[in-house]
Formats: sequence, structure tokens, C-alpha cells
Amino acid sequence: MKRKNLSSLTGIISCFLFFTLLSASCSESASVKKQHAASTGHAEIKYAKGFAIDYYPAYKVVSIFSRAGAKTDTVQYVLLKKGVAAPAGYKKSQLITIPVKSLVAMSSMHIALADFAGAADIIVGLGSLNYVTCPAVRANIKLGKVKEVGLDGGMNNEMLIAMKPGLVMVMGNPDAKYSKYQTLLGAGVPVMLNSEWLETTPLGRAEWVKLMAALVDREPLVNGKFAAMEKEYNRLAQIGHKALVKPSLICGMPFKGVWYTPDGDSYMATFLKDAGTTYKWINETGTGSLMLNFETVAPEALKADFWINVGEVNSKKDIKAADPRYADFKPFKEGRIYNFNKRVNDLGANDYWESGAVNPQLILGDMIKILHPQLLPGHQLVYYKQLN
Repeated sequence: MKRKNLSSLTGIISCFLFFTLLSASCSESASVKKQHAASTGHAEIKYAKGFAIDYYPAYKVVSIFSRAGAKTDTVQYVLLKKGVAAPAGYKKSQLITIPVKSLVAMSSMHIALADFAGAADIIVGLGSLNYVTCPAVRANIKLGKVKEVGLDGGMNNEMLIAMKPGLVMVMGNPDAKYSKYQTLLGAGVPVMLNSEWLETTPLGRAEWVKLMAALVDREPLVNGKFAAMEKEYNRLAQIGHKALVKPSLICGMPFKGVWYTPDGDSYMATFLKDAGTTYKWINETGTGSLMLNFETVAPEALKADFWINVGEVNSKKDIKAADPRYADFKPFKEGRIYNFNKRVNDLGANDYWESGAVNPQLILGDMIKILHPQLLPGHQLVYYKQLN
């Protein structure tokens, strides 16, 4: 009888030990999942909503979210070292060998991301060679190391397939069909969507540098640079928020009869809030641009304190030539028009759209200097200039 009880007790203990070990094994698996990729560190995503990175011991998984319509579609990429076997469970994911050693960039923003990560030399192709400010990329263009592959929608697939780049980075458009890249994908050329322009904050947009860091295995470098930029941006935003006077402003100029102005949830609208402004359409819902007409914007323009981001024009004369009615606007009369084209080079490339995208603290500093010059007396405008 005692032996039978002892046997039962032994069974109970064995079962307990089995489930304890099983539980420990599951806990270990969960912790393994969160380990950093070997020797690269990791990237914590704090602001960006358009992508995520999961780090595993032997690989990384990048998820790009389209956020189109009522549902969120996700495109996944598995980042692997050369020679590492692809993990199970990702049959529909693209495989990208890291560190990426050759990149085709379809946007000025992509150039800025690579340059920020200290990897501008990996760029071997661009949609157009006419819109570049990065010195390293321009030097490589002169040396014939960078090819023009055609803008999205007119990309030269034959050339791209022959080039065999490690990655083609394209501008992600929620309304576009990803199937249009099937020719490249079928030939083994990875294509990654980048939808940074949908971010709702400047820091969120700039944080796409951490995606580039994962691609080129430079997380520690990029994390340090981003943290410094983030700290400065937040410092300046606190100055803007505390401004006692919130001057009103309007943005942009009509293009083909449509006046595009920042939507209330866009990263540009966040810039305006952080700079300490009063903006008529700040409560509108949307992450892109509002499409208004002259009659809608004019009542605000007649009384606005400032007018910024006026496009391709370089003087008040240019503005008046476009439409004489602009001369009636208060900022036109008082000379308070500022444009983001101070750094336009000989190719006509505007560095505001390139390096400015990953240096939002400099753009915010410019805005605060324009709107509240007494709050940043030592700041010199970097991307903006006053139009006379």
C-alpha cells in the first residue's frame, strides 16, 4: 500500500517536473525571440507607426504597414546574414541579405536615410540623377558608379535585374498595387516599400533611419545619432509650446488650381504645432494634404501673420506674377514670407527634402526662429530663407 502511494507520488512529482521544464522552455523561447540580432544591437521604435522590427538571434523581421482604408496590410521582410538559412514560417516574406551592400533608392528621403547611417556609398542606382544633394552620392554619380533607373512607374526592370542590387527601396503608396514589382521579385531582386510620408510626426518620419540601420547592420551608430537629434527636437518643441504668442500662418501656393495645405494629422501640421503657431486646419483629419481652392484659403491669407513653404518661387515678384491677388495678403505686405529653398544646389535639388527629412530639429529651429526670433536669438536659418 505504501509502495503504491510512493509510486503515485513519484508520478505526480515527475509530471510537475515535466510541466515546469516545459514552462521554462516556453519562457526561454519567448526570451530568445526578443534577443538582439548577433553583434548588431537593436533598434527601439518609439515614434514611427509605419514599420516594426523584430529581432531574433540569427535574423530580423521587418514589417511595413500600409494603413490604407479600413484595414492594415502588412508586407514582411526577413533580413539574414549571407549563408544563414531562412527561418520557417515566412514563406510569403521577401528575403534580404544583410548588410545590404548595394541599394537602388527611388526617393531623396532614401538617400538621406543611407547617408544618416553612414552608408551613402551603397547607393548604386537612383530614379533620377537630377535630385541629389549628398556629396558622397554626387561624387559617385560623376564616377559613373550610380545609374539612373527611371522613376517609379517607369522603372527600367531590365537594367535593375542586370544590376542585381541587394535592395530596391520604393515609395510606398497605399493605393498602388504591389504586384507591379513582380517582374523584379521574380528575378530575385528584393523590393521594399517605404511610406515615411504617412507618419504623423517629424520624429516618426525621421525614425525610418532605424529601418536603414537594420538593413546595413548599424543600429548602435544610428541609435546614438537619433537619440541626440530626438533630444534637441524635444527641447525646441518645449520652447515652441511655451511661446506666449501663437502667430497665424498659411502654407503653400495653388498648383493647377488646387491649394495643397497640410492635413491636421500630418507631420507638417505637427511641425506647426511644435513651432508655436495658429493654423486654421489643425483639427482636420488626415495625414497628407488638404486640397482647397483659392476662395477657401484667401480669407485666412488676408489676415495671416506669416506665409511659408511657397514652392518654387524665389521672390515676392515671382509670387505676384503668379497671381496679383497675392499682393493683398497681409504677410505679402509685411514681408513675412519664408520658403524652404535656401539649400537648392546647381542641379535644382532642394536639400530640405533630403537631409532635412532626417534633421527635423533643424527645420523646427528654423520655424521657431522665423515665428519667435526672440526665443532663439543665436539660431541661423538652415533650410529657410525670407523672400524679398
